[in-house]
Amino acid sequence: MAATACSGVTGNARVEAVEAAGDGILRVGLVLDNTGDNSFLNGPQLAAARLAVKEINESGGHKGRPVELLPVEADLDAAAQAHALVAAKADVVIGPTDSGNAEATIDVLSRARTPLISPANTAAGLSAADSGGYYFRTAAADVAQAPVLAKLAKDAGAVTVSVLHQEGAYGKDVAAAVVDSAEQAGLDVALNEGFKAGEAGPAASAAGQAASDAVIVVARDGARGALAELANAGVAGARIIVSDGAFARYGSRLSAKALDGARAVVQGQLPSAGFQDRLLAVDGGLQDVSFAAETFDAVTVAALAAAQAEDDAGRSIAAHLISVSGGSTGAPADSSAADACTSYKECVASGASRINYDGESGPIAFDTSGDITTANFMVFTYGPDNLPTLSGRETAGLTGS
Repeated sequence: MAATACSGVTGNARVEAVEAAGDGILRVGLVLDNTGDNSFLNGPQLAAARLAVKEINESGGHKGRPVELLPVEADLDAAAQAHALVAAKADVVIGPTDSGNAEATIDVLSRARTPLISPANTAAGLSAADSGGYYFRTAAADVAQAPVLAKLAKDAGAVTVSVLHQEGAYGKDVAAAVVDSAEQAGLDVALNEGFKAGEAGPAASAAGQAASDAVIVVARDGARGALAELANAGVAGARIIVSDGAFARYGSRLSAKALDGARAVVQGQLPSAGFQDRLLAVDGGLQDVSFAAETFDAVTVAALAAAQAEDDAGRSIAAHLISVSGGSTGAPADSSAADACTSYKECVASGASRINYDGESGPIAFDTSGDITTANFMVFTYGPDNLPTLSGRETAGLTGS
């Protein structure tokens, strides 16, 4: 039997024709893999999934029957949750949050031919995940921010840029994409210097000596140390641009005015007041909305795929997700996109063949790798107190879109 390295599923379910094989009940599963300090992220995703299912059912459900949200077992690891959802006959699964748990979850679900839509996975390498076409995500890959980081530098009048990146997959991948985007924008890249967390001094010193117009910092847990070293090297805050992984409310953890005028990007967009009110109606104790919009959209677009297919089976959902999201498979029939609709009710009313869902997180438009093809970003500017304030928004089209 032919098998792929991980999933054991051949072909690409995103573009294959299938025959109806569902049992008439659309079942949605949720993998919540956040523990410890990150456990607060489970609440908004669960509330968003519940809200999406509620609104779908208020609009008639799937073929006149209620959509079911399966029980969540967050005390299990991600792979074990996936196994439990397969046993519960999930037709589509939403999650996980952590990119590090994606491959194990993909492996379980793709073997069961159950599509997985993550609202939060951003690791660049997951675009090539071996899923047989059953993996999608409503969050953009980390590298999607690269053209925005370069644009912020150019818009501020920069001619030369330096890039400091923390060693590791995130830093290396995003920094490489930033260099490419900067060069395409006509900027001169003076250096692309790596550093280990806690050891950013030499890289920051090199950036200071390069005297570039802008210094782009791509980091996660090593970000504060790198920013402190840049201040020590005499790099003014107004010259600094930080990636989403380096975004934080630094305040007194950095010297006064170290980030004054610095800019940062954060993926996504603030949920609308109306959407937040609807979430609170489902969970009145909700304190955070992280990944809520992306989760809501993942559930909704899956239900729309089932509606277009007139079938709740996982293979049918996977085969229609690109179409209902407004994406393209490259076929001639894709050339005339339908007008966007913004809710399950509106999209179903537009006719099954004309669904193009733009959701609470913005346009989705999956490509044949299961990635969204446009990404929204919020831009923040730091004040003299090293605290960020929302100052703008940017949209980036992804390579290959």
